[in-house]
Amino acid sequence: MKNDHRSVKILRRGDLARLTGCNLETIRYYETIGVMPEPPRSSKNYRVYDDSHVTRLRFVLRARGLGFTLDEVRDLLAMVDGGQQTCGEVQALATAHLATVRAKIADLRRIEQVLSSTVAQCTGDDVPECPVIDALTEVA
Repeated sequence: MKNDHRSVKILRRGDLARLTGCNLETIRYYETIGVMPEPPRSSKNYRVYDDSHVTRLRFVLRARGLGFTLDEVRDLLAMVDGGQQTCGEVQALATAHLATVRAKIADLRRIEQVLSSTVAQCTGDDVPECPVIDALTEVA
């Protein structure tokens, strides 16, 4: 009979932070809000983590790095945790997020154009008149 018992590497929160590049306070926060599961405790009452925590935290960090909100991350995790996710469900969530990202990019392009035009009007002289200040005080 084959022995399927693998040794589980026990990690502490500092190890988890180091392995993922995530701040300790962020890990605590993710545990508090339920994005990361509450870890089991050792006999000395230390939190103990394993590779599954590393995998989950990396998933969360990658999703956050792509701009997914915490609610969207929760939705993705719920799909994954339930084991019933379909590619179509994930695609729908990612497509909605992509639309939000594209809208933000369009807003940033508009902002860049306005700022670029306004800054170009500045003389940079040591005078009180300034087109940037004038543009900010204009009534829309």
